[in-house]
This record gives sequence, C-alpha cells and structure tokens, in this order.
Amino acid sequence: MEFNFFTFIFLFAILTSVVALLWLNFRQDRAITISFDKVPEGFNETIKLEDHQKAGNYTRAKLRLNHFEIIFSTIVLLLWTLGGAMNLIDGFWSERVMDPVLMGTFFILSIMLIASFIDLPFSIYRNFVLEQKFGFNRMTIGTFAGDLIKELILSLVLVLPLIYAILFLMNFETIGKYWWIYVWAIITVFSLFMMWIYPSFIAPFFNKFNPLDNETLKARITNLLERTGFGSDGIFVMDGSKRSSHGNAYFTGIGKNKRIVFFDTLLKGMEDKEIEAILAHELGHFHHKHTRQRMISSFIFSFVSLALLGYLINQPWFFNGLGVNQPSSHAALVLFSLTLPVFSFFITPISNLMSRKHEFQADAFAASHTDAKDLISSLIKLYKENSSSLSPDKYYSAFHDSHPSAVLRIERLQ
Repeated sequence: MEFNFFTFIFLFAILTSVVALLWLNFRQDRAITISFDKVPEGFNETIKLEDHQKAGNYTRAKLRLNHFEIIFSTIVLLLWTLGGAMNLIDGFWSERVMDPVLMGTFFILSIMLIASFIDLPFSIYRNFVLEQKFGFNRMTIGTFAGDLIKELILSLVLVLPLIYAILFLMNFETIGKYWWIYVWAIITVFSLFMMWIYPSFIAPFFNKFNPLDNETLKARITNLLERTGFGSDGIFVMDGSKRSSHGNAYFTGIGKNKRIVFFDTLLKGMEDKEIEAILAHELGHFHHKHTRQRMISSFIFSFVSLALLGYLINQPWFFNGLGVNQPSSHAALVLFSLTLPVFSFFITPISNLMSRKHEFQADAFAASHTDAKDLISSLIKLYKENSSSLSPDKYYSAFHDSHPSAVLRIERLQ
C-alpha cells in the first residue's frame, strides 16, 4: 500500500477537525457549568432552576456521548481508508461479480450496511439510555426495530437504483469526462422527486397523520394562511409521541404538495395562540423564500463537489493517498463521500450563520402577523420541554447550531 503527500494532508485535516470538535465540546461544557446554578437573566419568572439544571445535565450527557462518537468515527474512517477495509470489500466483490456497475453497487451497499451496523449501538444508547434517563424516550424495541426494517426497505427500493444509475453514468464511456454533469442532473431530479413524494408516501410509512380536528385552532390557522397568502395540502397532526416527548412543527413538500405538520406533543403543551405564532414563524421561511435558497445552495454545492470528483477520479494520488489500491468509480464515490466532511468542516459556520439569519427573519415575520409575546412564550415552552440550553458557548453555537440561542431570539422579539 502506497501513501503519499495527500495522505499527510488527509491526516492533518482529520487531526485538526477532531481537535476543534473536542475543543468546542469542552467550551460548551464549561459554559453549561458556569451558568448551571443560575437561570439566565430574563428567564427567572418563566424557567425554574430545576428545569434549567435538567437542560444543563441533558446537554452534558449528549456532549459526553459525542466525545466518544467523534473519536470512534475517526477510527472507523481511518480503518475504511488507510486501514484497508475498502480494499477488502472491493476484493471480495470483484472476485464474484464481473459487471463493474453491478459490482460497484454491491460494494457501496455493503459499506452502507456495515456503517449502519456500526452506528446501531449509538442509536440504541441514545434512545434507550440517554433519552430514557431524561424522560424523553417513548420508543419501544418493536418501534425501533420496525424503523430499521422500513429504512432498509426504502434504501433498497429508492437509493439502490440511484446508486446503480450514478455508477452506470460514471462508467459510460460515450459520455466522457463530463459524466459528473449528468450525475448532478440525476441527483437533483431525484432530490426534488423525494421532496415531492415525502409528505404523501414516505412519511406515512413511519407515522400516522390525522387532519387537525381542533376547529378553533383550525379556524385561527386558516385565517393566518389567508392573511399571509400561503396555500397547503392540509394541516395534519403527527403521532410524534410514539417515539419521543420532544415537540415540533414543520412544513414538508414542494409545489402544491405541501403539508403543515404538528407533533401531537406540541399541541398538548401550547395554547392556540402560541401554536399560531409558531406556524407564523414557519410561514416566515416561505415568505422569505428560505427553503428555495437552501435548495439552490445545496444544488450549487453538489455541482461544485461533483466537478471536483470529476477531477479527482483521474488522479492516482487521490486513491493511493487514501489507502485504496485499485482506482475505480465506486471507490472514488465512497472515498469522496467519506472525506468531504473532513475537508469542509471549517466552512460549516458559514451555512449556520445564514441559517440563524433566516431564523431571525422568520421571527420578525411572525411578530408582524401575530403577537410577539405569543411567540416568545411558545419559544420558552419549547426550550423548557426539550431541555435546550439557554446559554450555549458562542463558538460551539457557531459550528453546531442552525438556530440562535433563546436569549438572542427573545431579545430581538422584545
């Protein structure tokens, strides 16, 4: 196995990102410790000290798990690449399947299944130990196993044909060196298709969605939709309580196939006027076209990424530097997917900064169409019920949080 200068660049990037992630975690832990015995100013009347401390302990528990996940995932990445695990799987399938496209599909499927199996203990611990300890888990073993089976079925039905199509284009000699443009087009169409079918076909595969039956709330929401000029395919309540006590609300779908979805846990803890304010916030994202902007940004990023892959696939140093003996389309695709997060780690704050800006804009929109006090009270309830930290470290938040802290959001609304 030959290593080269790119190997050292790769190792340096891994070391830098791991050190940065652990440093950020320690900063977050210190911020929680400093504010642990005192509720942040402005929340004294609405958040009890015991709830604030529960949120601190919950955050610390997640950080401890994340410490281990960072180190463990780094070891797994090194085993896949420089450790030769990809070479073993590639050799296994190359001896049994002659068709390079079909062989590559089996290769990628094998890595996906092994990666899911490796992540399984973390999922089990997160749901049945960590979330259970803090009273959030509602999931049974049967539901957990059922979700895994359903995810596997969906992957085989939807993702596997996509992988085959991508590898077919990458190996189709007539297309030439610009194969990545066709691949980008297929991925873009597939993404749009998934966004369109998700509300009606995929989401019901995991949860039950019933039309909102609270006529008073429904009238408030209908009035809000008319005032803001928003159309949807319906207002639904999802049985989120069968998995978690965390509350949430979201929009899903594109075009005319859009749905407004409330978790049943959210409806139980909020007044009608607070739910209206939460919905107004979500409508703010559509008013400012945030969803479209994020979608376009995602497509641009994938276009640039695939263009880079189109260059790297012809560079022997790329494969050798990452521990792969035999260059191939399927190996390039997996190597690129595994290493891209490492090299793009330090641009994460840019996307989060834009996301937090969007949240402020959506809050302002909600305040202009509902009472800002109702949005404030709903935010406080959400932070309390979800045990979210009220005082995160600013650098940790910059790298990890797509939403501003409760303190900043409420200061703006006030």
